[in-house]
Amino acid sequence: MRCLVTSARPYDQQSLSAANDGHHELVFVDTVLNADTAFIAQGYPALCPFVDDTLDAKTLETIARLGTKLLVLRSTGFNHVDIPVAEKQGITVMRVRDYSPYAVAEYAVGLMLTLNRHLHKAYNRVRDGNFLLDGLLGFDMHGKTVGIVGTGKIGAALARILHGMGCHLLGYDTVPNPTCQELGVAYVSLETLLAKSQIVSLHIPLFPETRHLMNAERLALMSEGAMLINTSRGPLIDTAALIAALKSRHLGALGLDVYEEEANLYFKNHCDDIICDDSFERLLTFPNVVITGHQAFFTREAMKTITDTTIQNLDDYSVGRDSPNLVSANRTAQ
Repeated sequence: MRCLVTSARPYDQQSLSAANDGHHELVFVDTVLNADTAFIAQGYPALCPFVDDTLDAKTLETIARLGTKLLVLRSTGFNHVDIPVAEKQGITVMRVRDYSPYAVAEYAVGLMLTLNRHLHKAYNRVRDGNFLLDGLLGFDMHGKTVGIVGTGKIGAALARILHGMGCHLLGYDTVPNPTCQELGVAYVSLETLLAKSQIVSLHIPLFPETRHLMNAERLALMSEGAMLINTSRGPLIDTAALIAALKSRHLGALGLDVYEEEANLYFKNHCDDIICDDSFERLLTFPNVVITGHQAFFTREAMKTITDTTIQNLDDYSVGRDSPNLVSANRTAQ
């Protein structure tokens, strides 16, 4: 099957080509797919977009008119695709339902430890020949209460790690995960979790009802000086409210691997550019904030699963085989 891989980086080409092994005709471009660039879909029945591509109604209408019938997403999340419009246009959408949950869970813990023990500051100090410990005081993770918002596979992997560190665990989800319950995770309301946790980590998908889940009201519910970690989706947090919580010193530390307006920033080199996102630049000024560029998923194991599943999705569609990776508007594929 002929498939155009958009927003492709060198590692995408290497890993997808290895997984494909000649099964399909893959063409790689680094162009970000959106309404302005949708014309590149001409001649491709399948497209393979990433999370920084925008598959809104206008884009989907254009690519459908040009003959695209399939989207194989290189991601688990599909909030960048207007699924009802895709269905209306007769475009099948498939995703990577599961990849290494350990990659994101371990990264979340890495952000926690970096902020708690000030590893980023210590690294820079030593490089400058400064070995003073002033301002680097942290706390034992053992015995602390951590709230996990979203206890699917990634949340459960995080719970196992934190359980091993001796943390008290609170969970919030629409349906309790038996694996988490076996680890001693106590399921409570979101309000209770926020109020009682020293650390809160977000692991839920982005839907209209979860957008700005962490707004001014909920940020105010967090305990004074608590830490907030987001390795899920940027719009889960209201950035303006987040900055206000940091400025008031109510929020003690913040670790972000995702950002609400990351589409025009992430996965690109802006070293010689002026970043005009004032909110992002403001976040960078806080000494208790660590921001990374959506890399929590980026491990060898996760990349192999992502690329293997993407090729499998192309295989399944080509022969008309049922797949658990189909995405539908009623979310039954989740």
